[in-house]
Amino acid sequence: MEHITAPALAEWLADDSRPGPFLLDVRENWEFETCQIAGSTLMPMQTVPARIDDLDEDASIVCICHHGARSLQVAAFLERHAFAKVYNLTGGIHAWALQVDGAMPKY
Repeated sequence: MEHITAPALAEWLADDSRPGPFLLDVRENWEFETCQIAGSTLMPMQTVPARIDDLDEDASIVCICHHGARSLQVAAFLERHAFAKVYNLTGGIHAWALQVDGAMPKY
């Protein structure tokens, strides 16, 4: 697993010469409804084991939560299940709101 900062993820998403990552948001529905990174897919943490087959083992997957703890656990889980290109968004959506998108609601 690798750790990626919010500004580094923003650069990656803006780089048309590089395939974009799959943004896996592991927060709860109400959190996702409050704010999200465009293009994210919601899969609450507790549903990931049952939905693991919905994920592409070969994709670059960036795990996202509020502050980075839940996403770290999901990223580690994915690694244990043969996912090779897994990233954890350091500081979570909160860091994104502070460092990339100041207009994003914070909670």
